Order: sequence, then C-alpha cells, then structure tokens
Amino acid sequence: MGFLAEILGNLGIGQQHALMFALLLPFFPLLLLLNRRIRERGNPPLRPIPAYEDLEAYLGEATESGRTVHVSMGTGGIGTGVTAESLAGLTVLEHIAGHSAATGLKTVATVSDPSLLPVAQDVMREACAAQGYPEAYDPECVRFVSSDKVAYAAGVMDILGHDKVSCNVMIGNFSDEFLLMSEVGARNAVNQVGGTTSPQILPFVYASTDHALIGEEIFAAGAYLLGKTAHVASLAAQDWLRTAIILTILIGILVRSLA
Repeated sequence: MGFLAEILGNLGIGQQHALMFALLLPFFPLLLLLNRRIRERGNPPLRPIPAYEDLEAYLGEATESGRTVHVSMGTGGIGTGVTAESLAGLTVLEHIAGHSAATGLKTVATVSDPSLLPVAQDVMREACAAQGYPEAYDPECVRFVSSDKVAYAAGVMDILGHDKVSCNVMIGNFSDEFLLMSEVGARNAVNQVGGTTSPQILPFVYASTDHALIGEEIFAAGAYLLGKTAHVASLAAQDWLRTAIILTILIGILVRSLA
C-alpha cells in the first residue's frame, strides 16, 4: 500500500486519492468475476426495497385508470458533480418508458438541465422502437421546463395539479424545491416515489412521499427494475468489498487492543 501510494504521489496524486485508488483496485476483477458467475447461474436474490416493488403496482394502477405518470430526474445534469444522481433517474425513466411503450401508458418526463433533454428523449424514443412502433414516440413526452430550480418546481407543480397524474417519480439531485413539488402531489393524492443522496433533502423525501429511496438505493435501479447483469454484479461486488472492509476494521481493532 505504501509503495503504491509513493508511486501515485510522484505522479501528483494526493494521499487521499491514492487510498481511494488502492481500494478500487480489487473491485474491478471482483466485478468481472461476479458478472461471469451471474451470467452462468442467473441473478441472485436481492433484498426487498419497497419503493421499487410498489412502483410496479403504481404503474399498473396508472395504466388501468388511463392516467399519467410523471418522472423527474432532478435539477442536476450530465457532466456535473451530480451526474451519477441524474443517471440514476434516467435508469428509472428507462424502465417506465419500456412499460409505457408496451402498455400505452402516458408518461411525461420533465428536465431542468438542458444536457438531460436529448438523453431523456433518446430513452423514450428507443423504448418505442424496441416495441416495434417507433412512430409512437411523442416529442411532448419529454419537456424542458426551466434551468431555474424554483421555476422548474412551479412547472412540475402545474403538471401534478392539472394533468391527471396518478404516479409521480422524482429521483435525482434536488434542493428545497423537492418539497414544493411533492406537497402538490400529496395534496392531490398522487402515488409518489422519491429518492436522492442529499442528507439535507432526504427528510423532505421521507416525509412527503409514499416511498423514499435513501442514498445509494437510487443507484440500484438498474439491478432491481431492469435486471441488468452488470448492475447486479456491481451490487454484489460492493457487498463483498463492504464486508471485507468491515472485517478488516474489526481485525485491526482486535490487534491493536491485544498488542
């Protein structure tokens, strides 16, 4: 570890970044190994996350009632410090778009950052093409509202209040505007699923939505909703490394205590 840190230090990489790099080194071969194993033996059972389980029920209810599903991927964008959160929202949109294309469910996705607009449009367009009906894609299903967070919240509030929305899914990076949007949904008895990684916003998510995805749970959407092998393997690799780190800490504490 010290030898590796010295080499990285000579390359201009700080000690903290060197430690992170060293911790990531065993992740990639473990990921490849687990990915191959899952392809051969199938996906292992995943612990239940009620938000993802009930999302399926909410989509079915919206389909039966002929009402609309709204999806927000947050106020962040691509190429920023919150890209991971935005991509998590896009993964959920991919699942909902597939359901929408297969069943005729009306889905409206709203974005606040222009960089998300073409990506979200491609997700909806590809979902229609995958079902063999590319002409079914409606450009109005993805709407750029505003780059201003308050104005974006106002636009979403209008949709939730007037578009006969049955299910509201908001997963990504949010600030205080989250509560403005979710309160309108709650007032109109809309089924809501929310998720973010911000500790400051999570209390709003937990208090105002039916189901909250807390922290890293939003990054598990690919495994739980899409069942992609790479996503499942990534979850398994993280669990193995998390267990290894905990055991290392416990052994270190015991060694220092007995020394």
